Amino acid sequence: MSGVRRLGRRWRRQRPLRTRLAVAASAAVALVAVGVCTAAFFVIRYEMFHQLDLNLTQSATRVIQENRDAGPQVVAGECRYLSAPACAQIVPALPAEDPPRPYLLPVSAPVREVAIGDRAPYFSNITLSGKPMRMLTTRLGEDKALQVALRSDSVEKGVRQAAGLLAVIGTAGVLLAAGLGYWVSRTGLAPVARLTATAERIASTRDPRHRIELPPGPPGREDEVTRLAASFNTMLGELEQSVTAQRRLVADASHELRTPLTALRTNAELLARADRLTDAQRDRAAGALARQLREVTGLVNDLIELARDEEPTPLLEEVRIAALAEHAVGAARAHWPATPFTLHIAPDAAETVRPGVPARLTRLLTNLLDNAAKFSPEGLPVEVELSSSRRSGSGERLELTVRDHGPGITAADLPYVFDRFYRAETARALPGSGLGLAMARQIARAHGAELTAEQAQGGGAVFRLTFG
Repeated sequence: MSGVRRLGRRWRRQRPLRTRLAVAASAAVALVAVGVCTAAFFVIRYEMFHQLDLNLTQSATRVIQENRDAGPQVVAGECRYLSAPACAQIVPALPAEDPPRPYLLPVSAPVREVAIGDRAPYFSNITLSGKPMRMLTTRLGEDKALQVALRSDSVEKGVRQAAGLLAVIGTAGVLLAAGLGYWVSRTGLAPVARLTATAERIASTRDPRHRIELPPGPPGREDEVTRLAASFNTMLGELEQSVTAQRRLVADASHELRTPLTALRTNAELLARADRLTDAQRDRAAGALARQLREVTGLVNDLIELARDEEPTPLLEEVRIAALAEHAVGAARAHWPATPFTLHIAPDAAETVRPGVPARLTRLLTNLLDNAAKFSPEGLPVEVELSSSRRSGSGERLELTVRDHGPGITAADLPYVFDRFYRAETARALPGSGLGLAMARQIARAHGAELTAEQAQGGGAVFRLTFG
């Protein structure tokens, strides 16, 4: 048995899914067809013999009514002819009482038992003069049995014809099952074939723009294979967006790095000819080289940070957001001495904690504060506020806002402020790489928070960080 199973598993591994599905569907339909034909054969056979038995019962009833007081004898003996009525004979319980004329139908011990009453009436199949017959043996009065027989040629011929016809129908059903199984495998697996072809095409061309063509139909009523193809298309869309974003990041990074690298090379070549420079020129070149190195280093570090999509789980801990905000505001005051920073923490938010990586959350707040200070006019404050609110059924929500009093964000720039390397026209003359806000949003989303930007009433911009 284990050998058969191993052969079956080996066969399934060596055959494609379409062949296995076709064989399974064909076998199922063929099994049903053969089962129906077999059942129909037995039903037809039973009904035909049942009808013959009813005829024998009717003939026996008529003979009993006509010969209730008759002795042992052959009542009718023309049943060797196909169209003749049933032949009948009366048999006594004791062989000594048999008539001198020989019986036409065979008399056996069960016949005597029926005559005595020790056995119930029964039907049997016999052969008489080379012809098949059906015989009924029943009791007739006291110590007598009646045997009635009819030719069963027509019944057996009908059974054979029915068997032949059903065999033809069953064979046709098996062939039809094979055709249906092949059609089902081709039709049912057509989306899978398209999916496979699309996957192979993407693997060979490395182009995720290809899509699987979905069959038309009302939404919400797709079958499993169609939903699989739709999910694959969705995955391809996500892959295409990821590849596009990656290519855009590489292109933008190349563009952003080209200028500082060119300046670095120029200053490095200038310092290589230091013997031709005055001390003041040499100091200016060395300072510019150091400054440009810091800019390139910061840009590369920002790109590395943006390449990470999630925070390392082992570094997560419970972070008190209020303490983190106080630390970030204190650092910003030291870095931007000309810009006043105000911090307001609501009492119910002072002790609220959230899971996160402290260094990453500090980087998020620092980027927001640096961006606000960069655009705030000298002397106007940057306002930081931390508040907490409780929502019905969804727990406590923590919200941190950073508001500046600068020129604000135009409606045209608002959808793009968090894009990598995006810089509004008013910010292109300011220092920075355009990665700070993109990194801030990525850190926020990695911590399950949402960072949004909007125009502030009275001028300036508001950045809102919301922890669920």
